[in-house]
Formats: sequence, structure tokens, C-alpha cells
Amino acid sequence: MRVTVKGRREPLTVVGVVASVNTGEWITAQGTWVRDREHGLQLKADSITCNAPSSREGIEKYVGSGLIKGIGPVYAKKLVDTFGEEIFAIIDQCSVRLEEIDGIGPTRRRKIKAAWAEQKVVREIMVFLHSNGVGTSRALRIYKTYGENAIETVRADPYTLAKDIQGIGFKSADLIAQKLGLPRDSIIRAQAGIKHALLDATNQGHCALPRGTLIEEAARLLGVDIAIVEQALERLILNAEVMPEQIGEQHLLYLPYLRRAEQGIAKLLKKLSSAPSQLPPINIEKAVTWCEQQTGKELAPTQREAIRKAIENRVLVITGGPGVGKTTLMRSILLILRAKKLDCLLCAPTGRAAKRLGEVTGLEAKTIHRLLEFQPASGGFTRDANNPLECDVLVSDESSMIDLPLFHKLIQALPEHAHLLLVGDIDQLPSIGPGSVLADIIRSNVVPVVRLTEIFRQSASSRITANAHSIRAGQMPQLQEPAKESDFFFIERDEPASIQSTILELVEVRIPKKLRLDPILDVQVLSPMNRGSLGARELNMLLQERLNPCRDGEPTVERFGWQFRLRDKVIQTENDYEKEVFNGDIGQIVKIQPEERELAIRFDDREVPYDFGELDEVSLAYAITIHKSQGSEFPAVVIPLALQHYVLLQRNLVYTAITRGRQMVVLVGQKRALASAVRNDNIGQRFSALYNRLLAARSEITANGQ
Repeated sequence: MRVTVKGRREPLTVVGVVASVNTGEWITAQGTWVRDREHGLQLKADSITCNAPSSREGIEKYVGSGLIKGIGPVYAKKLVDTFGEEIFAIIDQCSVRLEEIDGIGPTRRRKIKAAWAEQKVVREIMVFLHSNGVGTSRALRIYKTYGENAIETVRADPYTLAKDIQGIGFKSADLIAQKLGLPRDSIIRAQAGIKHALLDATNQGHCALPRGTLIEEAARLLGVDIAIVEQALERLILNAEVMPEQIGEQHLLYLPYLRRAEQGIAKLLKKLSSAPSQLPPINIEKAVTWCEQQTGKELAPTQREAIRKAIENRVLVITGGPGVGKTTLMRSILLILRAKKLDCLLCAPTGRAAKRLGEVTGLEAKTIHRLLEFQPASGGFTRDANNPLECDVLVSDESSMIDLPLFHKLIQALPEHAHLLLVGDIDQLPSIGPGSVLADIIRSNVVPVVRLTEIFRQSASSRITANAHSIRAGQMPQLQEPAKESDFFFIERDEPASIQSTILELVEVRIPKKLRLDPILDVQVLSPMNRGSLGARELNMLLQERLNPCRDGEPTVERFGWQFRLRDKVIQTENDYEKEVFNGDIGQIVKIQPEERELAIRFDDREVPYDFGELDEVSLAYAITIHKSQGSEFPAVVIPLALQHYVLLQRNLVYTAITRGRQMVVLVGQKRALASAVRNDNIGQRFSALYNRLLAARSEITANGQ
């Protein structure tokens, strides 16, 4: 920081670590004078303490620094001119007097008072974290989660931070716990480590862990003897905080909510698949003929069979790759059902997927969270078994993306009489969250499944479709020089630097020129991973500079490792139910307001405000990982492929990436990397017993049927 020192004309530079510092404050710093080669004389501080400003100049700078939402330099000057050094007491104790200032009415005054109170608590949290050796960047997130009792909550159980706050890991929480005096070999610490290991496993897609794996993971995380972990585990099992279950040869351990979800899904699907149809009588032959007349499209035999199964069965899965007629089939089923005056509800896991479902069917479609009426305050859903949805048929698209807990909530809310139609592509990547629900349902044959494989005429000319199906079958796509009007290209480049420069040229110039697209909004780079020179992070930095360089006079904000600018394309990286934006939603920054410490992101037709301290929820999205692209489609997609991605080069990854492109897909990189991915059909095992439970349910249905 640059500081003005008593008795010196020129400002000096102080370098050090401090929880929080603002323009206008007094600081006292102790340390050593050093001469930096680039920056000259500096005080390298060993300790820094900050005090509230006491001079009028300091107070004005402090109040106008953006510290308090709603007050910038102009209002700061007015406030200090009017109230002088009493300004802080006025805001605290007599805020109604702020309305004496021209331009401050009741609404703005209340906002200033609330922002002043919030920043004081956030600052206390910062100092608390800093004094316990933990970074302070998530202080606002901690305040928003725990409120004014944040410090007391964290003191009582520091490990709650790792569970509740994105970006704070177990090690940070553990550091606070040990600074507060909790011994390393404490059973409480070991219990927290076990629960964290299980929670961390859900981020890898697991619903449970084998006993041996869990004990090893927890012992490694904690750095303690296995005996302590085993003792802590027995106590957790005794208290029902961890649930054991023997599945075949495996002794699995669950967090309770995931075990309940597995059991609940198996029970409800068993009930659904053995129950008779509740739809009114429908002459299927006549209905299909009428449907073809209405749409002008002749249905294939497999599609006709799917319509029959959808009407006769309480639950049906429809699966298949691109161009096989899933959308036509869905539209036809809905047309017939709605002609019978049946209530149909449509949903998908993400906002983009729901929007696309609505566009292709012409009906309203919602995210599953909106459909079930999620309540941010309680973390629960309004719609459940006691307050089910109001529908005769529920259609869920992109079902391969639905994780275990969410699928459980969805079928719990299905009315007693309703039919369920699950549509999805089984060969795409599994859900980001725990479980492989759609794959397990299909493999178990507990419910009827329609597999669409025939590529229809309108899609047969697309090389995107043809090559996606080749990759799905384990064959290399056609890579020879295509015709100019083709929608699929492979550009061979061997060196990472050459792959990088080709991608930049494609996104900035070649693709927008050829297809008349917006390079920021319409062209999407999809990388197999986040890190490395061809990872999403590095490519984002390069693409931001090319497509949206800094412009003089425009505000920017730097937070959480990114610089955010007006027009930047960004992606939501976690579900935020209050804002109604979800992991994977892509938007564009349309406002940055330094005085308000806020920016606004437009998602489709909605502007959503973000406090600067909430920007750990978003990242730049010129390039995103293939995992994050699930459920989305883009006019044009560019995919880097190199052996540096070796650990993630899998068939379903490349297949998912290619099927995201509507008008054009361009692969850039090494043929041997593509060949490696196409050969690798080894989908990592996810620890779960849903498949076993569904098999058992099927056996019971068969036995009862006989």
C-alpha cells in the first residue's frame, strides 16, 4: 500500500500482510527498510495495525473508498462537509439525519446504514480469520452464511467452514481449530476428518466409500494413526452420523442423506414400474396417425413403439445420441397427451437445458429446483410427498445430468397417479454430483427403456452427428479435409503453443467471419481440464485479452484470481438458489458499480446483481471445462486436444464436447490424443449401491408378477 507519513512529502510503499485495509485509515507498521530493484525504497512490515481515520481528509477518503455501498467520493464529501468527524456516530446512532443531505432519501439511508453494519461484521470476521492464519477473501460469504453470529459459530465448530463455505477447505478450518486449542489426535477432529472425506468423495461422484478407503483417506488427511480414525468412525456410526451397509463384498459407508436417497429411489421406481397406467383410454394407432398429420412428420417404428410404451407404462426411459429423434418423439408424446386434456410438466437440471426444452416443445419448462419450489432459507423444497406436483405426466430432459439427491427429491414429488418420462443420452458424462442415476436405471432394466439408434435424414448430412456416433461406437471420426460447407473440422497441431494460437485465431476471426457469429457470446471453447497451457483457466486469460481488452475509463474489479470487465462472458460455478442461478449457467457482465461494490450479470433475459465479495461464485467463461458444458448447446464449439490432457482423455468426454455444437465443431490438436480418448472407454467407477438396489427391486417385481 501507498501511505502518507507524518513529516514526509512523498508517499511511501509498505508491503505486508493485513486482514483488511481501506483508504483513509491510520496504519502503524513495524519492519525493515528494503530497496526493491523495481519499486525502490519500501518498508517490509512484520506487523501492521489499522485504526479508524480521525482527520477530515482521512474520513472523507475512507467513507468514499467504496467501503460503504451507496457512498462514493461525491456523497463522502457532502457527508463530511455536513457532519465532520461525527459521521460514523451519525450512521450508527442517528441515521435519519443522513436525509439532510440532498439526494439521500429513506431508501438510500437504510441501505447505507445496513451496509455500514455489514462491513463492520465482515471486518471482524476478517480479523478473526487473519489472526488464525486463514485467508480473508471469503469473509463476506461467511457473513452471508452465518450472519452476525459468524465468529461464535466458527469458534464452536471450525470444521463447519469446510462444509458450508465454498473455497474454504478442510486444512483452513483445521488450522483455526488447532489455533483454538483442539489437539491433533482429538476424536472430534478425527470425526470431522471422516465426514469431510465422505463429503469430498461426493465431489468425485461417489455416494459412499468402502470402509478401508475411507479410513485411509481420513488418516492421510488428518496425519494421525489409523487407530484414532477407526475409533472416531465407530462413534460416528453409533451416533448415526455415518451409515454402514454391506453390499455384496463391499462394506460401504454413507452420509445418511445419500443412503436414504438410494433406498428411496429404488422403492419409488419399484412402485412405479409395477403400477398400471392411470391415463384415459387411448387408441395408439389412431393417435399416432393423427399426430403425424398434425406435425407433418412420419414417425419411425421405434418412435411408434416408444409412444405405446409411454402410454402403457407409468415410467419410461428414452435414450439415444444426437439426431435420433428424441425431440420429435417427446413432442409427439406431449401432443397426444395434451389432446386428451392431460396436465404435463416439463423440467431439466439446468437453466439452459430447461430453456432449450421449452423452445423445442413450445411448452413451459423449468429447472428441477424451480419446479419443486426450492426454499433458500430452509434448504428444502415446497413440493414433496406431502405436497406433490400437480400433473398427470412429468417429463425430465437431460436426465443423465441429474444427481442422486436431486432425483430422489424429484420422484418423491411425483403425484400418486402420474406418469414419469426420463429422456437423456446415456453416453454423455455422468452428473457432476454423486451417483450415475440414469445409467443405473437403464442397466438394471427395472423400468422399460427405449433406445433410439436410427439417425434421421435431416441429421444424417451433419458431420457433427455422424462423427459423434462414430466416437460413441469407439471408432475414429472422419478427419479428412471436409467440404467447405461442413460443420465438423479437425485442425492438426502438435505443439501446445501452436494449438493455443490456432484457437485464438478461430475464436476471434475465422469462425465469427464464416458463420457471422458474436465471438464472445456464440463461440465456446471447451477444454478437457482447468489447468495447463490448454486448460480453461489459461485460455480464458488469453481470450479475454483478445476479445475484450481493458478500455480507458471503464471500471473493472479484481477478485478471486480474475479481473472482471464489462462484456465479459462468465459462468456460475455453484448453485445459488436465492439468485436462481445454477452451476453451469452462462451470462455476460453488463454493469460494474464500484460505489455500490456490485456488478450485474445478464443471464438470458434477466439481470442478476452480485456483491464484489460474491464473485467467488463466477469465473470467466470464454473457455470452460467440458464437464461444465453439460446440458448446454452453443452455435460453435472449439475443443483443444493434446496428450497433456492424458489423465482425462475419455470417450464420453470427447463425445459430450462434440454434441454441444449446433452449427460448427472444430477440434484443434494431436491425432494421437484424439485416438487415445476414443479408445478409452474406462469410465471411472462411482461407489454407489443404487444399481444393486434396483436389481433387487426388479427381482421382487418379477417374483410378484409370476
